[in-house]
Amino acid sequence: MASPRKPKPKTPTQTSKASSRSAASAGYRQVALLRGINVGKAKRVAMADLRQLFETLGYRDVKTLLNSGNVVYSADSDRPVEAAARIEKGIASRIGFTSIVTVLTAGEVATVIAENSLTKVAGDPARLLVAFHMDRKALAGLRPLMKEKWAPEALAVGSHAAYLWCCDGILESRLGESVNRMLGPGVTTRNWATTQKLHAMLQEGAS
Repeated sequence: MASPRKPKPKTPTQTSKASSRSAASAGYRQVALLRGINVGKAKRVAMADLRQLFETLGYRDVKTLLNSGNVVYSADSDRPVEAAARIEKGIASRIGFTSIVTVLTAGEVATVIAENSLTKVAGDPARLLVAFHMDRKALAGLRPLMKEKWAPEALAVGSHAAYLWCCDGILESRLGESVNRMLGPGVTTRNWATTQKLHAMLQEGAS
């Protein structure tokens, strides 16, 4: 009786291609952060309708977090800037209002998590804000603010986000007001707790 053939070991080239496909799949996991939706009576949209919009645009594995416009999904080829433009256009044409959208990859959100230097200072994750902007140069423009005295508040600026410790509350934050004024309407913020949850969702989708 002939012994069963043993499967041939994968060549380095085959292994490399498999790793590249895996990396590409993980790299296209993205999160879209919509600015100013479901705040008060304006710009209301159900998360089920928002998920359906993303699926109509061709995105896969679409999930939302909370009611404030946080959408995690898989994209075949869109870069963040391209995805943001498509999503903004889709929201305007199919839902009926405008919303500025910031898109980051799973890797970029991982960098946001790693670069936060305020975690030892901030005792309440709900008052530790992460400010996102599609224009990285705009974020870099915040660095002069780090030379000013904000205590007991604190500011840090990373490569993909700025971090604001608003210890006395967000509405009363002098730092928050200054950052919003400098970044303009392109900025959108999420608190640290929400940012960590989005990071976890992106990592689950990438595994």
